[in-house]
Amino acid sequence: MTETLLEKEYDLRRVDISPDYWYPVAWSEDLRAGKAIGRNFSGQPVVLVRPRRGQVYALEDRCAHRQVPLSEGVVEGNTIKCGYHGWAYSRKGDCEDIPYLGRDENQNRIPNCVRPYPCIETGGMIFIFPGDAEKAWKTPLPELAQVGNRAFKTRRFNPSVKCHYTFMHENLMDMNHQFLHRRQMGKIKARYLGGDQGDGYVEARYSFARMGSEGQPLAERLIFGKHKYDPSKPQPVEEVVTIRTSYPYQSLHIHDKDGDLIMQLFAVYVPDSGDGQSCQTFGLLSVLRPKVPLVLDLIWPVLGVFTNRIFHEDKDIVEMEQKAWNEQGGDRNIEVFPIVRKLRNLLRSGGVPREMAAREQVARQA
Repeated sequence: MTETLLEKEYDLRRVDISPDYWYPVAWSEDLRAGKAIGRNFSGQPVVLVRPRRGQVYALEDRCAHRQVPLSEGVVEGNTIKCGYHGWAYSRKGDCEDIPYLGRDENQNRIPNCVRPYPCIETGGMIFIFPGDAEKAWKTPLPELAQVGNRAFKTRRFNPSVKCHYTFMHENLMDMNHQFLHRRQMGKIKARYLGGDQGDGYVEARYSFARMGSEGQPLAERLIFGKHKYDPSKPQPVEEVVTIRTSYPYQSLHIHDKDGDLIMQLFAVYVPDSGDGQSCQTFGLLSVLRPKVPLVLDLIWPVLGVFTNRIFHEDKDIVEMEQKAWNEQGGDRNIEVFPIVRKLRNLLRSGGVPREMAAREQVARQA
């Protein structure tokens, strides 16, 4: 198994996520009318502002005067006023008023002194475009599971994970790790059905064989039905699980034996630290409502506990991977699964090597 030139040249954990995509940085409900909150994208401080009238907007979270966070200031009308000296900024990043210099408009207005970010609110999330703003409105938003589809019920999850975002992509793509979830899932075995790749994406398909009748979780049984194991018969393909990384987003689709969609997941892991070793997860899990009314609503709390336990097992293990990378000073992983090797190359080629990203950030600030 030969290494590609790309693999030799860049340690994947030293490749930053590309900024030229739409990324959620907050849930809509986190930001009340007339308030501002601070968030981070890859170490870049961002303030989100929701005027009492008008759309949410995003600026660099630094006052041009003394560089203190604008998120500590006050929303007044359509402006955000720095909490230090009261400099007022518009959604375009112009300083519209310096209160102690008088009311001369020409004297007080300083254009383009704080960077604005393209900003969209959709699907219960606030997205920004942290890269080249000219590319923003030509770049599509991702498919947000089945948000808005009344045939599905959707829950969200948003834990912070202390690892490079690429560990999260590998974890979900490689369903051979089900042994990790043995206490939650019982005895099941992933069966790889094949994969695909194309421009900007890698995809893997699996089914699961239950290796024993005991241990099937209640939430799984209620949603998918009871799966019996008969060692004397070949195991049928029941549901097909498709995992796709369409850079930089990740999705999971589950179709039943008739080909109907019964579950869909959207996930994106947004780096929030400058060293790339921490990311904020934004996830939406949509489940098809059964034909019997209210059944899903009744089992929803059980499903929530079940999925939270699965995710936290994944969270713990990828944080252990990051810890090993730190202790060893680099990536020593021996990867043998072809689809994961393809995924790793996609994440390398789609991202920006750390040194190059640093140079580009300095150029933008100049």
